[in-house]
Amino acid sequence: MGFRTLVSIMMSATLVNNFVLRQFLGVCPFLGVSKESSSAVGMGAAVTFVMLLATAVTWPVHRFILEPNELGYLQTIAFIVVIASLVQLTEFVLKRFIPSLYRSLGVYLPLITTNCAVFALTIMNINSNFNYMQSLVNALGAGLGFLLAMALFSSIREHTECSEPPEAFAGPPLTLISAAILSLAFFGFDGVIENLFGG
Repeated sequence: MGFRTLVSIMMSATLVNNFVLRQFLGVCPFLGVSKESSSAVGMGAAVTFVMLLATAVTWPVHRFILEPNELGYLQTIAFIVVIASLVQLTEFVLKRFIPSLYRSLGVYLPLITTNCAVFALTIMNINSNFNYMQSLVNALGAGLGFLLAMALFSSIREHTECSEPPEAFAGPPLTLISAAILSLAFFGFDGVIENLFGG
């Protein structure tokens, strides 16, 4: 496992296979918490934190408990329990130490529990046969990709809030069109990682 492999995994997760803009996972907080940059970045950081911790816990659970005991059929339940526990921990930490961010995230914070991006990441790490380090790097890349998507989209939304679009495009239509254009921009990263790192 070389450094180039880890960088390739991280760049792929962040840019090429961005969970929100390429795989369309975690769209609910992407659209719901992106009106203000501070909330968007806070949500992105919280999701990154949960992705890292979820991977750090679910990979050993699968590898050392479920797989050896032929309990793979419990994977979904076990992973959801782990993710829900970690979200509760994150919620407690934010409420205790950053109450303003806790209030701005509102209902979307506990919804990280059901954020399909977090769950999909834990399953992807297992199905891709990543080792522990590769799984953590993939989780970090996926989290940073989510954070990047949130930060970029919140900047776009703050700008469009000040504009005066035609009435037919005002509100949700303009938001969805902006998200679609941002998503198209990320399709431009196809092939970049393979050319830079040789796959």
